[in-house]
Amino acid sequence: MSIISEKHIATNAPKIQNLWKIALSEGFPIALWRLPKTSEKQLIIDLSGRASRLKVDLEEMPSGFVMSPFEGESLFIKSDLHYRFDTDNQEVTNKTIEQEVFEKQYFNNAEQTDLSVEVNKSTTFSNESTGLYNEMLFAEMVSNAINQIENGEVQKVVLSRTKNITLPDTFEVIEAFQKLCVAYPNAFVSLVYLPEYQCFWLGATPETLVSMDKDGMFRTMSLAGTQSAVGVNGEKLSIGEIRWSHKEIEEQAFVSRYIIECFKKIRLREYLESGPKTVQAGNLMHLRTDYVVDTKEVNFPQLGTVMLELLHPTSAVCGMPKVPALQIIAEQELHEREFYSGFLGPVNMQEESHLFVNLRTMKIEGNEATFYAGCGITEDSNPVKEWYETEMKIETLMKIVV
Repeated sequence: MSIISEKHIATNAPKIQNLWKIALSEGFPIALWRLPKTSEKQLIIDLSGRASRLKVDLEEMPSGFVMSPFEGESLFIKSDLHYRFDTDNQEVTNKTIEQEVFEKQYFNNAEQTDLSVEVNKSTTFSNESTGLYNEMLFAEMVSNAINQIENGEVQKVVLSRTKNITLPDTFEVIEAFQKLCVAYPNAFVSLVYLPEYQCFWLGATPETLVSMDKDGMFRTMSLAGTQSAVGVNGEKLSIGEIRWSHKEIEEQAFVSRYIIECFKKIRLREYLESGPKTVQAGNLMHLRTDYVVDTKEVNFPQLGTVMLELLHPTSAVCGMPKVPALQIIAEQELHEREFYSGFLGPVNMQEESHLFVNLRTMKIEGNEATFYAGCGITEDSNPVKEWYETEMKIETLMKIVV
């Protein structure tokens, strides 16, 4: 029996709740998500009991869900069972034979079957960091990175940090997922359980890495620069009220140039670029530029896979140039990024693939949660401001889910 947290029950989503409980009890990999600007939630279960490791090839892979770390092999949750739910969490799936057999085996015996898992309960709740970082240490890391930029070693580097909290007894992971769906209508919201890691990953990311729809339209974006969407007096700011500094504009331009350089490497000239524009993600504002390619028009059906390999990790989570930026990250950061700033999303589900950069994310192990956040460092960066940017990103997510 899996030794993981039982905080995964949501009373307003009984079917999702039961599927989730069964997957945890049986040790099946499971992924639950909602695409941006949609209301439908989707859930898949891999009955093999273990996510496979593979190189992502969008043209050859079966339907499923990819979970890729910042560095290392991608994990793949195969879609042995696929469920879809509407806004009210009512199932809209036409049942397959596999689903009927699965539900007959587990649901019909639910009263006789113990679907619970061993619980590590907490009696206290602390939002104080018990992690590796404090303001002084992180500011020193940023200062070191600025010196390396001034010395010409790198143009931009993205440094990240963590914050750990003990979750309250009342925390329910599916309820937290539902809250994120409401708070982030324009983001990709996901909840993933990987049995081999004995943990959940929950998040709401605003950044598309690679998207391929059924009409052959490829999409990606450059997303950088962060401001609060809440004013100093607690008032909600409109997009028109946001003003960007030179540092934030430059940071976003680095990411845009990186994408265009990737297009140049494969001699792709026929793309549509729109932006930069200010967009809102929860209580944060960002600068975003969108890129679209009609792969049928340019006769390049493999573009999604090719660009995925070129883009990841983007300069929005790594830096420029990539190799020296990765070296600085390895030298400066005290934690393993794991799946933070990697990518995740459904592949070949209903003839579409949508992969997103894993930002605004948290890892849940037992009654402990680890939040991740990063910031882009340029020569104009202020170490203290960068610390508060990461605090703002973490607090935005933490206030919603906890």
